[in-house]
Amino acid sequence: MAESSTATKTVQLIIERQDNPNSPTYKDEFEVPYSPGMNVIACLMEIQRNPVNKKGETVAPVTWEMNCLEEICGACTMVINGKPRQACTALVDTLEQPIRLKPARTFPVVRDLVVDRSRMFDALKKIKAWIPIDGTYDLGPGPRMPEKDRQWAYELSRCFTCGACVEACPNVNDRTSFIGPFALSQARLFNAHPTGAMHKEERLEALAGEGGIHECGNAQNCVQVCPKGIPLTTSIAAMNRQVTYHAIGSWLKK
Repeated sequence: MAESSTATKTVQLIIERQDNPNSPTYKDEFEVPYSPGMNVIACLMEIQRNPVNKKGETVAPVTWEMNCLEEICGACTMVINGKPRQACTALVDTLEQPIRLKPARTFPVVRDLVVDRSRMFDALKKIKAWIPIDGTYDLGPGPRMPEKDRQWAYELSRCFTCGACVEACPNVNDRTSFIGPFALSQARLFNAHPTGAMHKEERLEALAGEGGIHECGNAQNCVQVCPKGIPLTTSIAAMNRQVTYHAIGSWLKK
């Protein structure tokens, strides 16, 4: 924690910025007042209130996204001191200073720390990450899952599409179409659901095609950065097995 001549504690930040999707990147350094228990979001709000950099220059306020402030929406995901994580749960007291903030550049940058995560939502559409119940309201309750299955399925359901695993994965970049670790885990979740299994074959076909599981390099970075501790590598192994069995079965039916 830095201290000024008046013994007032301050927080030092170095932020990688970009004015628009096509403009060059640059860095701004800021010094903001410290408050006990503050997180990175609080630092960004201080900059917004007083957008003056460390050189004393008045600059455009830093742009970022936030919503829940409880690590359940994923909006404030950014790279903090080299690690993709959520700014709302990144406490200043636990971070090395100066705190270095960058956008998650696996995704297109909109401005400063704001990125476009459409790639993730397109991946969820590709694997049909939902339970198909339209038109079944008059059929009564659906089949129940055994408690032992519900317990591990709940762990997979904690994914909130934050993008940390995608940012950390070396196989997700602008040269590949890999859908990412989170999508593989969600396919496992919905394939295991008694009603979700109605689309199991379609999900496996999607994962066997372009951008599917064969593009995973098994780097295992994803499981290291997942804020919810989701067993992503276990899901990848399980889906690899399902896709392989599906492919063999399809070949034998020819």
